[in-house]
Amino acid sequence: MQTAFGLAGLPLSAGGMALLLFCIAGVATIAALARKEMREDLKRRAVLLDEASALFDNPSIKVGSDGYPRLEGTSNGNRVSLEIVPDSLVPRRLPQLWLKLTMLTNGDASRPSIGVLARPVGTEFYSRVLGLPDTVTPSFKADFPLLMRGKGVSEAALRRTSALFHTLFADPALKEAVITPRGTGLVRQIAEGDRGAHILYRQMRFPMAQVSSDIVRNALAELRLLDEALEPAQSGTIA
Repeated sequence: MQTAFGLAGLPLSAGGMALLLFCIAGVATIAALARKEMREDLKRRAVLLDEASALFDNPSIKVGSDGYPRLEGTSNGNRVSLEIVPDSLVPRRLPQLWLKLTMLTNGDASRPSIGVLARPVGTEFYSRVLGLPDTVTPSFKADFPLLMRGKGVSEAALRRTSALFHTLFADPALKEAVITPRGTGLVRQIAEGDRGAHILYRQMRFPMAQVSSDIVRNALAELRLLDEALEPAQSGTIA
């Protein structure tokens, strides 16, 4: 008759053997539940942009390795892309879920780049503003820190965009707005992570079934306003 041994090499009693088998079964059950929950979470992520896809011509959705979708299509003849960006690098805050929008247009290739990032902390890996070389002082105030950066920004460009940026950033969900020669971009907060999942399990779970088509429709209008804000670049650059 074989004798079961514990981790210390000592023989196990019948009760100890039963406890060991119970613990093994418990761990296996928890692992199976975690895998099931992950599969369900990936399914929920994959459809986040399904509702928004109806706003575009020739929509195409691709799901990344992290389970989050990317939507590409055309709107009013312009190419538009939407990305879902999960972010757990925000200091002293719950994880954030961002919607990153890009609209490519046939704008003037000579116009400057200019953008604003709200509440900058330096960890915004998704930011386009942080990639611009020159810091510009905004001519408007907000109740939170703003970082304005650009390339080839003229006094005229600053005047023409300041009122629009001021209006857009009255919405606390807006994280970034940028104008470049190739088009315009926005980053918006669409959800905040579940507190319990983050504190107990260090997981990012977001209570969202779909990105509302209203959010995307309004963002498209904002992208068009940004695209129309600048005339061709003029002389007298300040950065």
